[in-house]
This record gives sequence, structure tokens and C-alpha cells, in this order.
Amino acid sequence: MACCRSKTLSLILVTFSLVMCALLGVGEGRVPFACDPNNGLTKGFKFCSTHVAINLRVQDLIGRLTLPEKIRLVVNNAIEVPRLGIQGYEWWSEALHGVSNVGPGTKFGGAFPGATSFPQVITTAASFNQSLWQQIGQVVSDEARAMYNGGVAGLTYWSPNVNIFRDPRWGRGQETPGEDPILAGKYAASYVKGLQGDGAGNRLKVAACCKHYTAYDLDNWNGVDRFHFNAKVTKQDLEDTYNVPFKSCVLEGKVASVMCSYNQVNGKPTCADSNLLRNTIRGKWHLNGYIVSDCDSVDTFFGTQHYTKTPEEAAAEAIKAGLDLDCGPFLALHTDGAIKQGLITENDLNLALGNLITVQMRLGMFDGGAQPYGNLGPKDVCTQAHQELALEAARQGIVLLQNNGNTLPLSPRTQGIVGVIGPNSDVTVTMIGNYAGVACGYTSPLQGIARYVKTMHQVGCRDVACGATDLFGRAETVARQVDATVLVVGLDQSIEAEFKDRVGLLLPGHQQDLVSRVAKAAKGPVILVIMSGGPVDVTFAKNDPKISAILWVGYPGQAGGTAIADVIFGTTNPGGRLPNTWYPQDYVDNVPMTNMDMRANPTSGYPGRTYRFYKGPVVFPFGHGLSYTTFTHSLVVAPKEVALPIVSLSALKNSTFSSKGVKVSHANCGALELGFHVDVKNEGSMDGSETLLIFSKPPIGKWNSVKQLVSFHKVHVHVGSKQSVKFGVHVCKHLSIVDEFGIRRIPMGEHELHIGDVKHSIYVQTLDEIKN
Repeated sequence: MACCRSKTLSLILVTFSLVMCALLGVGEGRVPFACDPNNGLTKGFKFCSTHVAINLRVQDLIGRLTLPEKIRLVVNNAIEVPRLGIQGYEWWSEALHGVSNVGPGTKFGGAFPGATSFPQVITTAASFNQSLWQQIGQVVSDEARAMYNGGVAGLTYWSPNVNIFRDPRWGRGQETPGEDPILAGKYAASYVKGLQGDGAGNRLKVAACCKHYTAYDLDNWNGVDRFHFNAKVTKQDLEDTYNVPFKSCVLEGKVASVMCSYNQVNGKPTCADSNLLRNTIRGKWHLNGYIVSDCDSVDTFFGTQHYTKTPEEAAAEAIKAGLDLDCGPFLALHTDGAIKQGLITENDLNLALGNLITVQMRLGMFDGGAQPYGNLGPKDVCTQAHQELALEAARQGIVLLQNNGNTLPLSPRTQGIVGVIGPNSDVTVTMIGNYAGVACGYTSPLQGIARYVKTMHQVGCRDVACGATDLFGRAETVARQVDATVLVVGLDQSIEAEFKDRVGLLLPGHQQDLVSRVAKAAKGPVILVIMSGGPVDVTFAKNDPKISAILWVGYPGQAGGTAIADVIFGTTNPGGRLPNTWYPQDYVDNVPMTNMDMRANPTSGYPGRTYRFYKGPVVFPFGHGLSYTTFTHSLVVAPKEVALPIVSLSALKNSTFSSKGVKVSHANCGALELGFHVDVKNEGSMDGSETLLIFSKPPIGKWNSVKQLVSFHKVHVHVGSKQSVKFGVHVCKHLSIVDEFGIRRIPMGEHELHIGDVKHSIYVQTLDEIKN
């Protein structure tokens, strides 16, 4: 790549930077990206003056660039411009749940052998803890800045993945916050805020990127892959499901970038759709940042989808639609031809380049030696505090699915020897999932349990594919001898991954047989631990009287083994909740991944998707999770009715109403947040954390099948104590629905709120109705 240095030059730069770091205020290994105060060439450039407004600095720089230079700056491996004192830059770095080396912008080694690897996103999402998500983002960005200062990472991170986990077979569902758009949106905003900093002065700590916009949740299933897939999505589903996390990411998280996806939406590639990009992300949501393609997406919609006849047309379509940066070489190769053919102008290119340079300036990359966070270095990566947070995140993400007879927690006094069995019982790298880096270190499940008790270990299966049963006998022998048995089974990246969607929901190979045979042989209690990203149909285990407890641990990160053991032995009281519906196998037997409809269709027999629209049998429901203690909820303050003010009588007479639903755009939404106060009491025998989930359900009628999460809150409550939770329910936001035309409306009548285990009704009517 043009941006890469030779090894010799890198050594020279590292040596030079060690000498200059105290003067420049930058970390070891990094010389200024641009505007180096020691480079006399740049002193007179307006774009180097930090006292000038960023937009004027951007204009000055663009005015100095030649057309060939501009073209080579709108691709991920941007060239250096030596005559202006600007180094090359690799835009592609990843930080999904820790600094990753998946993208070419980040390298591990030397002073940075690894970085803190937090649990995979689906696991962290199960904590339902917004402050935790932001804390993780803050730690990841500390380590990212440290590595940037050391010359081994960039400042633009193409994370998080906030797509909806629509189908349980999706191989990349593990990267997402789950199936609910509100949950995904809150995760997106929290993590992005942690990564990007407090936004003071429009500055960025690192630049995050919410991906993959939009309706992308199929990689490679039954002969259909993401490069060829046309997602047919209704306006209703786009508005109230698929786009919700991205909207939250931009409006609440103030994200600096959005990535468009490979797939088409309703016949148009997302990276060539001006309505999705220019009109929505930048127009309606006012993105303050840049739009980037998924890698080689522009080439894909030309060469694979044949959306345009020529590559020049493809380059022009992408830039006109609002794309600013191409991950891949396509724009570098074909933008000049597009300009020469009159398909776009140089000014179109300037607008895209301006968005990119603006983000770099907000990051401080054109501020010379006075770098923000320049004091961060190797000492700030893999710190004890960071690793303790990774452990805490793993603890909070573990979900207790079943606990018959209060078998858990185990006692080291009465269960002094524990059998640890299964293909995931002593794994390390498996625990960090995909889009991970190099962890600071690992504690496997076996190692974690061994810190509490003596262990006997057998894998039972050589890997998660579990293609043979010849090791089952040894596992059964262990189960007969020990006081308790912990079976750690599930999936890994050979089963679910990018470009690898699952075929079904059952445990792979002979794993189910292993579990059943070991459980039958066991003399003591059997604990089933499922390590996976996606849901697994473990109905057999739920119904097996020999299996006392079931835990889902996701992919729990570098400290996963410690967290698992802490939960099993009661050092930690589990408080995680499922961020996904766990369906039975026969659900996917009858539902193609290619059907994007969220809502059920009784005529065709289509059952719908996610807890919001699917009403059939489940293995475990969305939001399910048990505790070792007992919580109760009581309403202290809860409004019973609200009068909805209408903007104007003309709106009321015209198109406001539809089946007793008022358009949100015609309501005066300003002061329509209702205050609630709920007390959460711990009436059990162990301190613990409770997740208070608040759902709303509209009045009986046209939209009654819709149930949606509107809010959630995490509280820690000591035994015998209570915690007050105060929250707002906004009528226009939380009690509204989206109609078949993609218009958000507020149904009139009695809305039902489910606040933990309490039901409460709110009657919504217009002021006009009250007067009459």
C-alpha cells in the first residue's frame, strides 16, 4: 500500500520520535501526521494554524491539493503529500470490543504486544448497562490513542456494528447488541460516546463508525451471499427496526462516521443510494463526519451486482450519493475518468474530501506536536484497571437461564472436586469471538474453576464440530467420580462467523449426545454452560432432569473463565438478560433468512421475527435471565393519562388521524415526557443487580400485536434494601408506532406498560377529545 513505510524507514522514525517525544508531546514512535513544527515548510500554511476555524483550514488545504492528490486521499490507504508535509494514513482500524488488528491500520508487537479484549458485543449487551458500555469505550479509546502515539495504530475505528440481529442463524450476530432496535441504539450511542470522548470543542478522541447501514444481516446462507443479496424491506420495517440504531448513533452518539453495506435495499446498493446516504444520514440526521463504504462495496455494486455499465459511472454514483471514503482502490482508479466524462465535478470530490479532512482535524491530526492524549503510551495498555473492567463486563454479561432447585451457586466445601468437560472447557481465543485483537492474557473456564476447587478434565469432543464420540467414555468416567460436573459446550468461529451463517440452531455434531450421556452418568449436579454468539436450541437440556442449571456466557472475552467460575461459585450473582429470542429449531426450518419482513403474515403462515412480532413457542424469551436472589418492583409514581396537544386544527382536520393514530409530526411533543418512579427491592439472601425492563403495548386494535422495549435500567440492590429508579416515558417516542407507510403515529386509547413484573395503563387522548 502507498501509505506503508519500509521497515528501515520505520526504525528511523521510531528512533527520531524517541528523541523528540518530550518536546512534541506525542507518544513513543509517532511523529506528527502533519504540520510538524520542526518542518519549516509547513509553518506558513493556514491549514496548520490551530487558531483558525476548522472549516477554513479544510478549505485552505483542499485549495492546495492537485486533482490526482485529492483522488488518492478518498481511499482507505491515503497517500502522503510530502510537498505539504502530510504523511500517508490508513483509515481502516477496528475496535469492536477492544483494539483489533483485523484492519491494516493496527499492528501488535514490540511495546504493544496486545490490548484488553472485552467480551464480544452480544455478551456485553446482555448486561443492559449503558454506563458499562461507555466505560468500555473509554478504555478502548485510551488504548487506541496509546497505540497511535506509538506509531502502530490509527485514530479512525470502524466500530461498532449496530445491525439488528434479525435471524438467529446470522454468523455476525455475535458482533451486534441483539435483536431489539432500542437496545441496539442505546448500545451504539453509549459505546460511541466512550470512544469519541466528551466532544468538547467539536474534538474527537478517536473517530467511531456505526456499521453496516442498512438492513444488512445475511452473509452467506443457502447459496445467497451478501454481495448479491437484495434486501426487500418495507418502509415500516426500515423506519421502526433497521434504521433505528443508526439514527441513535448519529443523533445521540454524535458518531463521526457511518459505513454503508454490501447489500442492496429494494434494488439499490446502499453505497449508491442518495436517499439513504445524502438525504437521510447527512440531511435528516445531520451527520457531523464522513460516510465510508464497506470494503470493496463500490467495486461490488459495479462488478458483482452490475448496477452500472461502467466503473466510472459506479464511482460517480457513489460520490453523488454521499460516499466520502472508499475502503478499497475503486475510487482511486476510476474517479478521474468520472470527472473527465462529466459524470461528477471536482467540487463533488472536494465535498467528500472536506468531510474526511474535517474529521482528521477534529482528531488533532493537523495540530502538529501539540497532540491531545499525547501522554498515553504502552503503560496505558492492558493495565490492571482495564483488565478488571473486562472481567466485570464478562460477569455482567452472563445469563442464568435455568437453576432448578437452586443448584447454583455451587459450594467449594460440598463440591470440592468438579469435572470440567466439553469442547469449550479449556479454550482461550474462542472466548474473544471475531474482530478481536491480541488479548493481554487469558483465563479459560477450566483455569477459572480450578481457582475454586480441584478439577478433573475431559474435552469429550476434540472441537465444537464434534464429529466423533470416541472420547465420550472418558468424559462419562469423570462425571461418575466428581461431586459436580460443568459441561462447557457451544460454538466458535468455525460455526458462526463473517461470511458463515449457521445452518440450524442445534448444538453442532454430537455435542447434544455428549451432554446427555455425561448428565446421565453424573453422580452430582450438572451445570451446562453454553458459549456462543447466536441462540442455541437446548430444549433437550431444559427437559433433562439431570441437568440442574444452564448458563449462557456468550463469548466472554479474555477473562471469561474467571467470570464463569465466579458465577458458578456465587462470588458473582448473575444479572444478565438475553438480548435475543432463543427459538426452537423448527422455527428456522420454516423461515428463510432472505425474508426481511419483521411482522407476521397469518395469510402466508410467516411467523414474524423477534419478540416484538413473533408470538410462537420459544426456548428462552428475549430479556430472560435469573438471579440468585429475588427482586420485587413497586410503582411509586405512575401517570394514568395524558392529553396530547395537536399542532394545528388544520392538521387535525386533514391527515393527522389514521385508525385512531395521531401523526407524531402533528403533535406538540415538547413537554410530553411522563415521569415514573419505581422501587426495586431485594427480598432474597444475596446482593445483586437487577435489570428493570420497560415495555409498551399500544391499545387494542390495528397495532396491538406490537410490543416494544422503551427503556431499561440497571441497579445494584443489597439484601433487604431497595433502590429507586426514576425514568421518563416520552409519548411521541415511546408510545408511538410506525404505520405501513413509514409514518410514526401515536395511537389513541389505553397503552399498557410492563415495568418489570408490574403492569400499568396510560390513557392517551387529544386535548380536542377532552374538550368535547
